[in-house]
Amino acid sequence: MTDDEMERLANGFCACTLPKEDWTHGAHFATALWLILKRPDLLPERDMPGLIRRYNESVGGVNGDMSGYHETITQASLVMARCLLASLPADIGPSAAYAALMASPLADKDWPFTYWSRDRLMTVAARRAWVAPDLQLLPA
Repeated sequence: MTDDEMERLANGFCACTLPKEDWTHGAHFATALWLILKRPDLLPERDMPGLIRRYNESVGGVNGDMSGYHETITQASLVMARCLLASLPADIGPSAAYAALMASPLADKDWPFTYWSRDRLMTVAARRAWVAPDLQLLPA
């Protein structure tokens, strides 16, 4: 994925113009990396929850107890994206960071189950608020 493609994804997501079918696992991480690296006016840990909820609703989704926004997965994904970035050169561009992320275990959409049991992560409580991992700690 190129920097331009990442910018298109992130801008489309923020403007709620990104087609629903383009909001894939990879697009989630591409957007997170773009926002971390290129949008210093946003604090993803603070701003992503509202942005994701708004985007979901714009494409007909429901942010409820069984679908839509998931706080624990969102915050964990941001932790992991920042950990990955910390391991890379400080001047890395978005597309190179994305390539590194997609070459890592984070490319697998089931990566959270390395840290959380399915029974814990897929609860209403974990969807609504941060729930700490029960299998192993996230990297610092």
